[in-house]
Amino acid sequence: MLHLTDIQLQDNKVFLSMLNHVLSVDGFYFSTTYDLTHTLQRLANTSPEFQEMSLLERADPRFVWNGHLLREFAAQPEIHRFATPVMHGFITMHSCSINGKCFDWLLVSRRSCFRAGVRYYVRGIDSEGHAANFVETEQIVHYKGSKASFVQTRGSIPFFWSQRPNLKYKPKPQISKSVNHMDGFQRHFDSQIISYGKQMIVNLVNQKGSEKPLEQTFAKMVNSMANGMVRYIAFDFHKECSRMRWDRLQILMDQLAEQQDEFSYFLVDSDGKIVTQQEGIFRSNCMDCLDRTNVIQSLLARRSLQAQLQRLGVLHVGQRIEEQADFEKIYKNAWADNANACAKQYAGTGALKTDYTRTGKRTQWGLIMDGWNSLIRYYKNNFSDGFRQDAIDLFLGNYSVDEVESASPLHVKKDWKFLALPIIMVVAFSMCIICLLMAGDTWTETLAYVLFWGSASFGTFAIILYNGKDFVDAPKLVQKEKMD
Repeated sequence: MLHLTDIQLQDNKVFLSMLNHVLSVDGFYFSTTYDLTHTLQRLANTSPEFQEMSLLERADPRFVWNGHLLREFAAQPEIHRFATPVMHGFITMHSCSINGKCFDWLLVSRRSCFRAGVRYYVRGIDSEGHAANFVETEQIVHYKGSKASFVQTRGSIPFFWSQRPNLKYKPKPQISKSVNHMDGFQRHFDSQIISYGKQMIVNLVNQKGSEKPLEQTFAKMVNSMANGMVRYIAFDFHKECSRMRWDRLQILMDQLAEQQDEFSYFLVDSDGKIVTQQEGIFRSNCMDCLDRTNVIQSLLARRSLQAQLQRLGVLHVGQRIEEQADFEKIYKNAWADNANACAKQYAGTGALKTDYTRTGKRTQWGLIMDGWNSLIRYYKNNFSDGFRQDAIDLFLGNYSVDEVESASPLHVKKDWKFLALPIIMVVAFSMCIICLLMAGDTWTETLAYVLFWGSASFGTFAIILYNGKDFVDAPKLVQKEKMD
């Protein structure tokens, strides 16, 4: 540390605070005996050579969040046993009982470290086809030696688009006009098909307003790709479920039922014999791939679990999971916790609509909490997400600190208006309030002062809003526009 300059020492403190921030976020998991990065089906379809590999060698690189930190270990096989892959996401395990039959139920969400980041700064895909906020979620059942699983994925709409924060509550999405979308789009689904088989895209965005162009472009690109392995369905979640009509989600479930039966699920018996394989997956998305997406995934997972438990003999013929009060409570709370974990890692707050996931109905208190979380998201997305994005990029190795670098990207000079305009607005608004409280000799004099200072504060606010991108906390270490 003695050879560092004062500026480098200052930067070093910032870099350390970034690393501490990433590590303070809940959801990091590791195991020294089990490969957390692979699904049951992938593990069951491997060679003996694969089974003999170390956890580091065999791990799915998409879900190894400490891969950059382990890069020197990876080059030395003799010390692989000391290198443990770390997964980021969510895991919950419950010992449950239905009809006196005990089984273990697990929910595992694996967050991809490719194109990782925060809500508004990382959208769409990169040139390699990696989607933002990509999460693989696996539901597992263990019963008397038999194992069953059902896998789903979520990920940002897979073409080149952005939605940079600009102080507005909901920035308008922008679809890039300067790139070939189909290359990255094709790569994304090629990878999906190799990993999971057939694809059923469930697009939950609004089919009007600012989200409409995204839905139209997505549908058009699926048609242009003309791949029989990829199917597409659009469901306007907010329109269909408006005015608390959450029962209308059954419309979508009925549309997907035949496809889900075709995809099936993975099942291996107590002798290790594979009984059924999952032939395809549902790839769900909304704008953030958080709130709406989690609701739909929980419903699809419940339908699969119903079939699995009946086949394993846990549920009797004609019995429904919904009728098992104790297990239903565990199930709903686990999926709501999964929603909160994914939302905190991407958007900075707990998920919205979790009252429905937990209770099966929408409540007034749930609406109030959604409003509160939306306000917190607004603040974080505009005034702290630049730091969060830099922290993730530093941790994952997307940015490497260079000791000989004289000018650190942390030191970006702000334009004069960044400091001047907020001060002017606060002073003008304060003077407006003072003029109202301390009236002049005549009402016309008071009105003139109020109008002057009110106009000054409103005008300054309008200028700030117009130049919103200059006032938000933007990432400094990696220019995402150049990476896209």
